[in-house]
Amino acid sequence: MDWKERQKMLFLGAPLAIVPALAFLPALTGLVLTPVFRHSRLVAGILFPMLGVCEVLGLVRLARCCVSGRFDLLTTYAFSALLVLLVIATYTGLFLAAIAGRM
Repeated sequence: MDWKERQKMLFLGAPLAIVPALAFLPALTGLVLTPVFRHSRLVAGILFPMLGVCEVLGLVRLARCCVSGRFDLLTTYAFSALLVLLVIATYTGLFLAAIAGRM
């Protein structure tokens, strides 16, 4: 895999992985736990599988960019995007635990 392919994978994979991770918790609280409009659970039923598919596609692209065999700038950026995703997943889990403890 050459530099251009890896660059394309990084530039597509990072937003595909990070944006759904950031959108998960507000969507869960706004659409499922405290519905704000009438058909919010229907919207959640459509939105959450789409978020999951985008997340998986982004993670696959980032992982393929990370394990190219050589260590360079793109590998560093892909690894840092995965670390940012790990931080987002951690605070999402903590907030979900706090919400579950409150209910």
